[in-house]
Amino acid sequence: MNNLLKRFCAQQSGATAVEYALIAALITVVLVAAIGPLSVALTETFEEVANAIPQTVP
Repeated sequence: MNNLLKRFCAQQSGATAVEYALIAALITVVLVAAIGPLSVALTETFEEVANAIPQTVP
């Protein structure tokens, strides 16, 4: 039983998986935070382009 506990504590693969999960979560938070202002800027840009095109009705 003591040997099993030592091997469990020495195993690093679980810690690596947790680290990758934390990195993925951090990247997700950054992307979500960046999408808000980016979507507003894109909407404003497309509205400016749409307003610059002359509207003709046949």
